[in-house]
Amino acid sequence: MSTTISIASDFDGGNIVVKDATNPEQISLEIRRDIAADYFQWFYFSVSNCAGQAMGFSLENASKASYADAWDNYNVVASYDRESWFRVPAQYQDGQLKWQHQPEHDQVYYSYFAPYDKARHEQLLTTINSHERCEQIDQCQTVDGHSVELFKFASTAQTAEKRNLWLIARQHPGETMAEWFMEGLLEKLFAMPDSEALLMGADIYFVVNMNPDGSWAGNLRTNGAGTDLNRAWQDPTAESSPEVLMVRNAMDRIGVDMFLDIHGDEELPYVFTAGCEGNPSYSLRLQELEERFRRRYQEINPDFQSVYGYDKDEPGKADLRIACNQVGQRFDCLSFTIEMPFKDNANIPDEKEGWSPERSRNLGISTLELMAELLPDLR
Repeated sequence: MSTTISIASDFDGGNIVVKDATNPEQISLEIRRDIAADYFQWFYFSVSNCAGQAMGFSLENASKASYADAWDNYNVVASYDRESWFRVPAQYQDGQLKWQHQPEHDQVYYSYFAPYDKARHEQLLTTINSHERCEQIDQCQTVDGHSVELFKFASTAQTAEKRNLWLIARQHPGETMAEWFMEGLLEKLFAMPDSEALLMGADIYFVVNMNPDGSWAGNLRTNGAGTDLNRAWQDPTAESSPEVLMVRNAMDRIGVDMFLDIHGDEELPYVFTAGCEGNPSYSLRLQELEERFRRRYQEINPDFQSVYGYDKDEPGKADLRIACNQVGQRFDCLSFTIEMPFKDNANIPDEKEGWSPERSRNLGISTLELMAELLPDLR
């Protein structure tokens, strides 16, 4: 016997269009496109009054999504409390993503990946602002009037070889694993009784969420102006990419010795990095640093691997609109994009959770250890 269910997405990060929900076992849905841009893949919605109700869902426009191949071997993320997330098996067939589920509780949430919502984001900012070693050194307003904050975690050590380490996350708002990564890294950094023991002579500059416009609107890739921020680093503007303009200007003032841009990849079921092999200034020094980074990353955290990833750019053919390439070229420094999967890590699968917030957090912790190890050799 069916019940009258209620489907909603009117919360931060929510994204779904209900086409037909008259029959709970045959619910027809569509993903809404990014605001002001022709991207879509991210979805996030709740279903209420559904305990014990057998439900069937179909994303009707899945084949037209930005990365249609990403639906193969993908399972939906679900939660009853938005704290603990698990996977619901899904099938991609006839151009639609379909799944069936009979919830144990009266309300359930379904999403493309575990959301990093505004409340958790604001709590993270509170933690950062309350830390005695952190200071906000810059800020900008987005097109939609949100705030993007640039923070500095200062080392009290003063050495001739002081380094400037930079991390940014969530240029693409649907890649929520990036902010989970930053939470883990910062929690580890803040818990250390004496940070100089790990990062002697270094300052860390970071942005935990580059794209609050898209994050709270439920976008996949773009901000309120419809700009893909990771294609705006060569010529950022105050009108279309103020977030990038603020960070790049700060980098020009301060300098960069290492840059990490944290992302998620829809299609590849692996953790991997993308480097700057195609930059005009790419050198043997940078190649050796990249190789060492990848080798030690895998030793520190087995979730990382270097067999699968993006095709390398031909020498001199890098797209300098991309953050990793622009910063690497601009500052002749080790510059990486770190990618995590939306699906699972095919090398170390987890049937219940797949790739998860906790694994993203742990990768952030491992990255902090690796940054400290490479510190003396960055220049």
